[in-house]
Amino acid sequence: MIEAHDLTKRYGSKLAVDGISFTVQPGRVTGFLGPNGAGKSTTMRMIVGLDRPTHGTVTVNGRRYAEHRSPLTEVGALLEAKAVHTGRSARNHLRAIAATHGIGDKRVNQVIEMTGLDTVAKRRVGGFSLGMGQRLGIAAALVGDPQTLILDEPVNGLDPEGVLWVRNLVKYLAASEGRTIFLSSHLMSEMAVTADHLIVIGRGRIIADGPVDSVIAQATTATVRVRSPQATDLAARLAGPAITVTPSADGLLEVHGATAAEIGEIAARSAIVLHELTPLSGSLEEAYMSLTSEAVEYHSAALPGEEPHAAGAHAATPATGEDAR
Repeated sequence: MIEAHDLTKRYGSKLAVDGISFTVQPGRVTGFLGPNGAGKSTTMRMIVGLDRPTHGTVTVNGRRYAEHRSPLTEVGALLEAKAVHTGRSARNHLRAIAATHGIGDKRVNQVIEMTGLDTVAKRRVGGFSLGMGQRLGIAAALVGDPQTLILDEPVNGLDPEGVLWVRNLVKYLAASEGRTIFLSSHLMSEMAVTADHLIVIGRGRIIADGPVDSVIAQATTATVRVRSPQATDLAARLAGPAITVTPSADGLLEVHGATAAEIGEIAARSAIVLHELTPLSGSLEEAYMSLTSEAVEYHSAALPGEEPHAAGAHAATPATGEDAR
């Protein structure tokens, strides 16, 4: 379990993390989301003692990281996959880490096999691709067989097979072995199918903290897709100050502000035939964009025809603040 209480970190005039409190429970995958500069990496670094809080505390399994007698068996972390000696082989890198805790070659061989590094274990790390470097970083986090796993952008650079492997690994460790899993990612589609719980941070403060479905429901507007041969008549009967009806094709309507049950009852009272009545939940991407719209420090220039700062825009323009904290 990870517990943060009023956790604060200041770098000179920059307040990177602003008095946040949260708990990462065992037995579930907790996703950590936020724009660049939001304070995610700084928070993760404070958890494992790489940065000292300006104020507040953070503990893992009841103790500060530095107080654990065998920290690698308590917490495994991937914060920077390139933080390795490039002249060492992957196997020797892992052996060096394991030796600090008296962990033998048997466990090193296990994590090499587990992470798919068998064929490159004797190669120097300096020649690794981004994806292989990520696998090595995950292997290093797993060497101590820890109860808590902290992974910062673990699928960055991985191919689809690797992304699926990370997803299945963290879900298995949480659900089947009851471990505490805390991971960040900018891939909303992947986080939506991996995480059980979300913590969203922006400008150093927590914006949302709850189960994935609850966060999505609270931050998006429910939509109902309706198909009817009398779509025009139905649209007129549904229209109101709190309901928006958008025709999207012949006989097809998208309705915001009314439930499927309410639409069905209006149609029944008006003797309108329905061919489809499908509630559509919002996506995690939509929820994330809504939650962080006022917390983005690095905006993008709009493409021709787009509204400023629309999703998918390019040419990032940094605002003030410390990059990637």
